[in-house]
Amino acid sequence: MMQVIFDQYGWEAAKANPLTQGLINQTFEVATQQGDFILQSINTQVFKDPFAIDQNIKSIGQYLRKHHPGLLFTHLVPNLVGETLIGWEGKYYRAFKKIEGLALDVLTHADQAKEAANQFGLFTASLVAYPIGELKSTIPQFHDLALRFHQFEKALIQGDGNRIKQAKEAILFLQSHQSYVDQWTKYTNHKDAILRVTHHDTKISNVLFKDDQAICVIDLDTTMPGYYISDIGDMCRTYLCPVNEECTDLNLIQMMPDRWTALQNGYLKAMGEFLTPFEKDHFTFSGQFIIYMQALRFLTDYLQLDQYYHTIRPSQNLDRTNNQIELLKQFNKLN
Repeated sequence: MMQVIFDQYGWEAAKANPLTQGLINQTFEVATQQGDFILQSINTQVFKDPFAIDQNIKSIGQYLRKHHPGLLFTHLVPNLVGETLIGWEGKYYRAFKKIEGLALDVLTHADQAKEAANQFGLFTASLVAYPIGELKSTIPQFHDLALRFHQFEKALIQGDGNRIKQAKEAILFLQSHQSYVDQWTKYTNHKDAILRVTHHDTKISNVLFKDDQAICVIDLDTTMPGYYISDIGDMCRTYLCPVNEECTDLNLIQMMPDRWTALQNGYLKAMGEFLTPFEKDHFTFSGQFIIYMQALRFLTDYLQLDQYYHTIRPSQNLDRTNNQIELLKQFNKLN
C-alpha cells in the first residue's frame, strides 16, 4: 500500500521496516536501490500544521548549508517533482536520507551527556544569527508552563472521575509546587531572556551517536522560537537519571552529579558565549521547570483518557507522572 509513496520518490525495490522508538509520529526505515531513507507520517492531531514543520526544516537546512555546511543535518528529501511534504489518504509524509547512527533510550555514562548537550548547544549556536521571525511555531505555546497548568486545572474539573481519584496524591503534589509557574512567567518576561531557535525536545533519543560521539540532532518537528531553558530542562529530564520515564520502580530514580556537570560543560562549551548572565543564572531552574511541566502534561493526559501520548496500558500516563514527580524531588536534592 505504501508503494504509492515510494513511487513518488522514485524508490525502487523499496522495503519498509517500522521503527517504534518515537511516541508521536509513525516512522519507517526504508531500504531502496537508491539508498536508505527514513520515512515518517506526521501525527496531525499533535502537529496541526505539517506545512509549518516542512517550511521550518527546509529554511533551517538552507541556512545551515550556506553558513555551516560542515554541520550534519537531517535535510528533507524532495520527491520526483520537488515536494518535501506528500499528502496521501489524509496523511502527510516526508523523508530524510538515513544518517548512520544510534539513538539511545537512556545514557550509560557521563560522557554521553556531555556529547549530546554539546550537540544541541551547537545546533542553537549555529542558528544564533538565523532570522527568528521566519521560524513558525509548530505547536503554539508548547512550553508555556502557565498554559500547561491551566490545562491541568481544567482536567481536574472535566477529566475522568475515577482517574482523578486514583491520581489524588500526584494531583496534590503538583498543586503544591505552583510557584514554578510564577518563576517561569518572571523569566519569560525578562528583557535578558532571549528568544532563540530552540529544539524543544532534547531527550537523548533525539540525538544520534556514533562510537560514543554525538553526531547529529534529529526530530526537528518542535524546533521553533523559544527559550534555551526548554532545551536544558529536557536534557536534565532525560540525561541525569539512569532510567527513563517508563520506569515504574521509583527506587531506581536518582540523579547522577557527574552527568549534571557533564551536561553543563557540554552545552556551555557551544553556547556559553551567547547566553546572557541572566540566562545562565537559570540553568538549574531549567530542570525544575521542564520536569514539573512534563509531570503536568502526563497527568493531564491521564485524566483526559490518554488523548496525546501513546499508551499500551491504562495506568501508563499516571506511572509516567509519578516517575517525573520523583525525578523532580531527586533533582532538587542534587541542587
